[in-house]
Amino acid sequence: MSAPYILVLYYSRHGATAEMARQIARGVEQAGLEARLRTVPAVSTECEATAPAIPAEGALYVSLDDLRHCAGLALGSPTRFGNMAAPLKYFLDGTSSLWLTGELVGKPAGVFTSTSSLHGGQESTLLSMMLPLLHHGMLLCGLPYSEGALLDTRGGGTPYGPSHHAGADGKRALDEHEISLCRALGLRLAKTAQQLETPRG
Repeated sequence: MSAPYILVLYYSRHGATAEMARQIARGVEQAGLEARLRTVPAVSTECEATAPAIPAEGALYVSLDDLRHCAGLALGSPTRFGNMAAPLKYFLDGTSSLWLTGELVGKPAGVFTSTSSLHGGQESTLLSMMLPLLHHGMLLCGLPYSEGALLDTRGGGTPYGPSHHAGADGKRALDEHEISLCRALGLRLAKTAQQLETPRG
């Protein structure tokens, strides 16, 4: 049996959500767990986009087994009209087999997002990503206000999960508070998974 890991699953168009995922992974590793970074392929409006089996760059594409065997999940997407991006929703819509067998019940999960405008639906996107996780019986971990960066941030950051304000051109880098909150979520998920760890049989 493989060592426990936190799955950091995201879709990223311009790289900001991917960078958040990397920072969350660092937080996971701080707690001594493996962080498994995975992404999803793009989809088109007419049919499923044809994508190579292995992306040219970045994280590998996620499989249902990555999700099935994780000890916890961090789920991330850019904001699309206050909702998660279609490629991530498309993948989640295909997880019925895991729901039927209760594979994810009782595992900790958290969500994260990036958006180009400061008030462009960060919180509603985070909430939209929570809904399928609740249906899967996962235990949602937000960010408590004991994280000082939540009170100091001038960019992204919410109690529902880390967020990032990428700017109108999508090029604004994560600031110190956004990085701190990403790492805090990773650390919290990993520690929660360790505390919940019991033989699953």
